[in-house]
Amino acid sequence: MKFFKPFFFLCFVLFFYQVLAADESASKGISWWCKTTPHPETCTYFMGRDPERYNPNSNESFRTLTVLAAYERALDAHTNAKQLGCGGKSKRKTLVYRDCINLIENTILQLNGTLQNIQTNASFTDFDAQTWLSTALTNIEICRSGSYDLNVTKFTSPILSGNVTELISNSLATNGVLLDNSSTTEYNKYQTNRRGFPGWVTRGDRNLLQDLALASKANVVVAQDGSGQFRSIQAAINYAVSRRVGNGRVVVYVKRGVYRENILISRTMNKVMLVGDGLKYTVITGSRSVSSGFTTYSSATFGIDGIGFIARGITFRNTAGPQSGQAVALRSASDLSVFYACGFEGYQDTLFVHAQRQFYKMCYIYGTIDFIFGNAAVVFQNCIIYVRKPLAGQANVITAQGRGDPFQNTGISIHNCRIMAAPDLRPVVGSVKTYLGRPWQQYSRTVIMKTFIDNLVTPEGWSLWQNSNFALSTLYYGEYQNFGPAASVSNRVKWPGYHVITSPNVASRFTVSSLIAGRSWLPSTGVPYTAGL
Repeated sequence: MKFFKPFFFLCFVLFFYQVLAADESASKGISWWCKTTPHPETCTYFMGRDPERYNPNSNESFRTLTVLAAYERALDAHTNAKQLGCGGKSKRKTLVYRDCINLIENTILQLNGTLQNIQTNASFTDFDAQTWLSTALTNIEICRSGSYDLNVTKFTSPILSGNVTELISNSLATNGVLLDNSSTTEYNKYQTNRRGFPGWVTRGDRNLLQDLALASKANVVVAQDGSGQFRSIQAAINYAVSRRVGNGRVVVYVKRGVYRENILISRTMNKVMLVGDGLKYTVITGSRSVSSGFTTYSSATFGIDGIGFIARGITFRNTAGPQSGQAVALRSASDLSVFYACGFEGYQDTLFVHAQRQFYKMCYIYGTIDFIFGNAAVVFQNCIIYVRKPLAGQANVITAQGRGDPFQNTGISIHNCRIMAAPDLRPVVGSVKTYLGRPWQQYSRTVIMKTFIDNLVTPEGWSLWQNSNFALSTLYYGEYQNFGPAASVSNRVKWPGYHVITSPNVASRFTVSSLIAGRSWLPSTGVPYTAGL
């Protein structure tokens, strides 16, 4: 009892200061709050016009209001795009228009989903919000880059007006403050289970991926010889999703064969699993490219927007060839997606890791220029990266990471992999320069850890973006405990943003556990993985 009075007094003091702090926050106008963001003028302009509605009293409420402001401006951008239309426009403008409409709608979905989860989801985390806000911003950038692909920038400028980018950037910065202040308990969700799977992979999905008899349990079977319900993969997916009961996973088994289709898993097609007979035997192929009139985004043989996509034992291919420029084999913006024992074959821009959290295990990836690119938070583990022979006079670049905002929680992590010359490059490997990566965007972030690097990679390791000094101080490129003939870092670039990582604590930021919060979702998919270093 003698400890009661001091304890009571301490509680009273703490309560008193909390009340004062709340009153002080409430007394601050929106202009004060906006000054804490990267784009205060845009913030004040859009949020200051309705002071009763935009009246934050805490960091949390200000975060919610910045997301709301971005959401409303994104809706305006969508309205502008619809009014602009594409009737009577050229094929190039029509393609860019369709891309941008889809991307803006996805941005609206990400922002609205963030708002709803902040307000109603008890299991929601600030890490989730940062992922979804990062995706919202990336979508706008991909709309813009598509207009550059096909040289129709004036056509898309009305679509991209409205300061949506700056408002989303403010949301990222505001949520980033909360993320930095989060207690470590938030990240306990990302711990691996004892079987070594990231936590967001449910037990059911984990069992599916490891089930050798999974094909016999599929909802739908695709076969070119007519032995399944469908000959078309897209038709099979559409059918299976339309007849799904509840929110369970849909499993589509694709028998061996070469399927010439361009396939889309739309944002309404969640939890789709595609199972093949092995990456050597089940192949999905297309040949779209920028040189044939598509944007990089729309050139994809296989595109995914739906949450929770899983693929096992399939090769995704683009046969446009090195002379055709950007030609994507697979494009993914599927949050919490997994690719296990899959192949990705192309030349320039083979694998477009567009956005969200993605994991690749025991995969084979072939290409020449920027052939692993995008702005997802993505980990490649135990994969083999094969660099092909480019056109005469070209250099190879393995990665082009697209982080455009310092608060985006995105990056490419290559962990326990092998970087090697493909058979066509081996005879001429000494005459072709191959780099680990180059900065596609201002805050490009790529780390290579505990990976075998064969003698094809140049001693300097990393390449400039188009012979400029772009992003050399703002990028983050790191190497940690790599090995092999070209793994020495003694002659690597001397850029401010390049780091020879020596601390395990620093390296661990780019593992499955930290970069993609894998411990909270991967265990359910059944893909074996290493959570830490």
